[in-house]
Amino acid sequence: MKYPPNERDAVRRAYILKKPCQPRSHKFPRKNIGGSRRFMPYWGDALVNKGFKSWNKPDRFLKHIGGVKSAHNLAYEKYVNLRDGKKKSILVSLDNATEVTIREFDICLKASISCLRYLLRQGLGFRGHRENSESLNRGNFLKLLKWLRTHNEVVSKVTLENAPENCQLISPTIQKDIINCCAKETTKQIVDELGVDYFAILADESNDVSQKEQLSLCLRYVQRKTGLVVERFIGLDHVGDTTALSLRSAIISLFMEHSLSPSKIRGQGYDGASNMKGEIHGLKTLIMEDTPSAYYIHCFAHQLQLTLVAIAKKNDECAWLFDTVAMLLNVVGVSCKRRELIHEIQAQKLAQALEVDELETGFGLNQELGLKKPGDTRWSSHYKTLLNVMDLFSTIFKVLMIIGKDGSKSEDKCKAQDLEACYMPHGRSKRFVQQVTYRHHFRIDVFIEIIDLLLQEFDNRFDEVNMELIRCMACFNPRDGFSSFDKESVLKLATFYPSDLSSIDLRTLECQLDIFMEDMKRDNDFQNLQDISSLSMKLVETKRDVAYPLVFLIIKLILILPVATASVERVFSGMTFVKNKLRNRIGDQPLNDCLVTFIEKEMFLQVSDDDIVHRFEEMKTRRKIN
Repeated sequence: MKYPPNERDAVRRAYILKKPCQPRSHKFPRKNIGGSRRFMPYWGDALVNKGFKSWNKPDRFLKHIGGVKSAHNLAYEKYVNLRDGKKKSILVSLDNATEVTIREFDICLKASISCLRYLLRQGLGFRGHRENSESLNRGNFLKLLKWLRTHNEVVSKVTLENAPENCQLISPTIQKDIINCCAKETTKQIVDELGVDYFAILADESNDVSQKEQLSLCLRYVQRKTGLVVERFIGLDHVGDTTALSLRSAIISLFMEHSLSPSKIRGQGYDGASNMKGEIHGLKTLIMEDTPSAYYIHCFAHQLQLTLVAIAKKNDECAWLFDTVAMLLNVVGVSCKRRELIHEIQAQKLAQALEVDELETGFGLNQELGLKKPGDTRWSSHYKTLLNVMDLFSTIFKVLMIIGKDGSKSEDKCKAQDLEACYMPHGRSKRFVQQVTYRHHFRIDVFIEIIDLLLQEFDNRFDEVNMELIRCMACFNPRDGFSSFDKESVLKLATFYPSDLSSIDLRTLECQLDIFMEDMKRDNDFQNLQDISSLSMKLVETKRDVAYPLVFLIIKLILILPVATASVERVFSGMTFVKNKLRNRIGDQPLNDCLVTFIEKEMFLQVSDDDIVHRFEEMKTRRKIN
């Protein structure tokens, strides 16, 4: 059974042609039959050398042959059928299908693949509520296949009603198999692009529309052919709970599925949840127990947002400002009528400004602004809201006047204070407040105090190891002719990876750095680079990665470290698009397959139809005959 399935019958026929023989040198396996026993080669001497002595007793032959269904008769029947080619199996019949049948099957299969590939790239559904011939909407897949038939005569002759009833390749099971083949070939492209190189993992969990907890896993690595750092989505896994052990088990299972080694992890990027960054039982600690060089870095963008929001709540003046803005948004944007009123007043002002040439016209200019409630952990949304409030201040004021229907002293209340006027605190008696100007208050009591709080919060949130890694990484910045290069910092960075750089490699790296910097400063191609990623790409382009392997290894380890988890967040955005309320019953495996092909469109486009056909045919035996 060690031979390939398609070659086993040929091997058996070859043994038949050899005629009877005795495998004396073969060691037959032992079986537990009344003890450990096995077949002995000399037992065959009874019929070959010594002969059969009971020829005068025909009942001995009948006893050996047995009945119609005996082992002897069944074995003899299989022997004759195999020798003479009679009563062929289904496998043999499939292999002997005519070329016309095989070609028609291939056209029909590729037509289904083409339709499904389009739907996968667009993130659309496949099936309809009713798919019978009387239905007006049979689903996207059948509708697209029907459209393809009307524009391709060759496809029209071998699909749908022109195909055999049991071989139309349009059933839901066939669709799922093709989609699974597309996803596996896409991930195979990613794994092949990665090879055996180092990578970092980015993971996060989120609920889908069915309230299932889904773990998303992305890989960050440097392409071998281009030197470009990329982040690829590798898979989605449904987890029963969000404990660190469950998440680690899900990540390891995805690694095993794609033949990836956890020992190649050189970075981890998660959010700041306790199950992720816990020092004792967190996911990053469990990963670092197996791979000590897999350093964890909390998403910098997420840390910055959390810091800014936390500081805004600690400072009384900032808290008052954002509370006032939130109340303003609730009043103005509480109904569609009031939002429409803002749009009308804004449009009138824009038309008046264009008439007197106060504004420039052009593509992307004078866009309509809105007032959207900011998110708690998205500082960019707070910033955008404040900018829109400033731009729409006069419009908002008019809307408030219309809403209140009372203009008495409203203009005075909303008038901006003079910076040199005496500061009047909100909600407190001025007798207990130092007499200062608004300029002094905003500069000293608000601005400088917030800066001090920010510095303290940054020190608390960024640990010493991460900051040391970041400082060492910055010394390889090629901007301004490698002005920030520091040889000692590079060597210190190399000590963070003892499993990749031995003491001998460190001495070799020290020599390579001197030659490397002299080479970089002499070559004009490296003078206008702006970041480490462009440096990596230029090194690969000029083959310098081969000339300075240890230097390029350090650069690659720097680029691998994740500083943001935007790729994982984009996966969840794609998940809400693919698994929506209308497709809330999609299974975990089809959801993963659809997301891989939808998110990794670039890699999916590199997969050929022939690769999908080959994997589809290898999944199971399928009939190609009429």
